[in-house]
Amino acid sequence: TLFPYTTLFRSAIPSPVPNTNISLQYGLLGFMAALFGPVAGLLIAFIGHALIDFSYGWGIWWSWVIASGVAGCVMGLGAKKIALSTETFNKSKAVVFNIYQVVANLIAWVVIAPVFDIIIYAEPANKVFVQGLFAGVSNIVTTAIVGTLLCLAYTKTRPEAGSLKKEN
Repeated sequence: TLFPYTTLFRSAIPSPVPNTNISLQYGLLGFMAALFGPVAGLLIAFIGHALIDFSYGWGIWWSWVIASGVAGCVMGLGAKKIALSTETFNKSKAVVFNIYQVVANLIAWVVIAPVFDIIIYAEPANKVFVQGLFAGVSNIVTTAIVGTLLCLAYTKTRPEAGSLKKEN
C-alpha cells in the first residue's frame, strides 16, 4: 500500500515555492483513506511521508510528516459516508469526499505544518506559511482530480449486486 504512495511522491512536480512540490500522492491518499478509514489514512500518510523524506536524504521533516498523518486521518473520517466498498460513487459522494479532503488539506498544510515548522525547526513564519498555503492549495487540486477519479474508477470495477446469474 505504501509503494504507490512513495512512488507518486518521487514523481512530484517542482513548484515556484522553495522546498515545496506539487504532489500527486494526496489523491491516492484520499482514495485509500476513503476506502479504509481514518486509522489507515493516518498510517499510510505518516509512514509514507517519513519514508519519502528518508529516501531523499535530507532527513525526516517531522512537521510535514505529522501534517500528512493528520490529513490522512481527516480524509478517512468520511469513509463511512462515502462507502466506496459497498455503494456507487456518485456526485453527492464526490462532494462529500472533496469536503473532507479540502478540510484535511487546509488543517494539515495551512495550520499544522507551518506551526510545527516554527516550533520544531525555528523556521521563519512568513516562509513556512507561504509554503503551507501553496502545498494546501496544490494538494486540494490534485486530490480533487486524482482522488475523485480513483474513487469513481474503483466503484466502476465492482460488480453490481444481483448482476451475477446462476447458470443452469
